[in-house]
Amino acid sequence: MMRGRDWFVKGHGLGNDYLVVDPRALSFSLTPRAVRAICERHTGVGADGILVLTPSRRAAFGVRIFNPDGSEAEKSGNGLRILSRFLYDHGYTRRRDFTIETPGGVARVTLRLRAGQVDAITVDVGRASFQSTAVPVAGPPREVVDEPLEVDGESLRVTAVSLGNPHCVVFLERLEAARLHHLGPRLETHPAFPQRTNVQLARVAARGRLDILVWERGAGETQASGTSAAAAAAAAVRLGRAGRRLSVAMPGGTLAVRVKPDWTVHLTGPAEEVCVGAFAGGLLRRLRRAR
Repeated sequence: MMRGRDWFVKGHGLGNDYLVVDPRALSFSLTPRAVRAICERHTGVGADGILVLTPSRRAAFGVRIFNPDGSEAEKSGNGLRILSRFLYDHGYTRRRDFTIETPGGVARVTLRLRAGQVDAITVDVGRASFQSTAVPVAGPPREVVDEPLEVDGESLRVTAVSLGNPHCVVFLERLEAARLHHLGPRLETHPAFPQRTNVQLARVAARGRLDILVWERGAGETQASGTSAAAAAAAAVRLGRAGRRLSVAMPGGTLAVRVKPDWTVHLTGPAEEVCVGAFAGGLLRRLRRAR
């Protein structure tokens, strides 16, 4: 198990990087201001978010998920894989199959080992729902599937998906970073999404493959997102554009996704530890003062 004061582990899932902390080791509180300071890539450690271990009565472990802007996320597919590897590698568990409670529900994870090392992690990220009340999406109760939505005078066709956290999937013929940077923040904060939303621009490359670009709520563009891959896959299946087993390719890499007939979605992919470190110096002093 990780030892020492003010220690953390940094890991990434396909370039989507998180810090993992056990709050029992910290000499400061993780306030929104502290989270922003830690995640800042020039004067902090730098990360797409922070995973904080918490006790759970519903699962073997619990986690709070912080975005780099200090807000909290309900669920993260990449974060769950990073945390799962952390728990195994640092001696919190020797089980290969266990559960983690997130604010968006309980997720089951299964570790695949090779030569005693974690090689891949499968996460059950929950059941996809297209119901407006689940996402949520403003307006009357309905399924939001290939629905028109006006953004800056442009009419888009969007599919909204909840996996315990909100997603807005837009299928396009071509994916461009400039398009993501234009549409991402506008969709994230669109009045149609009262709790904001994650955004996926998706292209069907083949019956068994999607390419997506990701704009995460509270983080902006990221190299990859597990729940975004799951949401885009579920939307593609719902629209009849893809089969239930498919690969979802993102700038950071590819996840294997299975959308079951009951709309439960499983992700399989890697997670890697980058470093083990300690908060120190001026950053630590700022964190202790952060309120």
